[in-house]
Amino acid sequence: MNNIKNSVRLIGNLGATPEIKSLESGAKMARVSLATSEFHYEPDPTATLGKKKVTVTQWHPLIFWGKQAELAAKFLSKGNEIAIQGKLTHRS
Repeated sequence: MNNIKNSVRLIGNLGATPEIKSLESGAKMARVSLATSEFHYEPDPTATLGKKKVTVTQWHPLIFWGKQAELAAKFLSKGNEIAIQGKLTHRS
């Protein structure tokens, strides 16, 4: 079984077409942002049913390396819905 201690799965839409860079070492890297959205209802006396739908969107920066970076640049574009699995890394 894979290590699930630092594992994340996200489904969302791409905010832009991935930009690919070649590093001095020859490695390829692609960056893109993924938007995930969820919604809930809040009371609103002015709305037709007394509730309004509120959508909350979070943006997740993604980085692809090597062959995955090349494939991301080739096949992904702004607005595509994708599902990804990876690990979280926090940077400040």
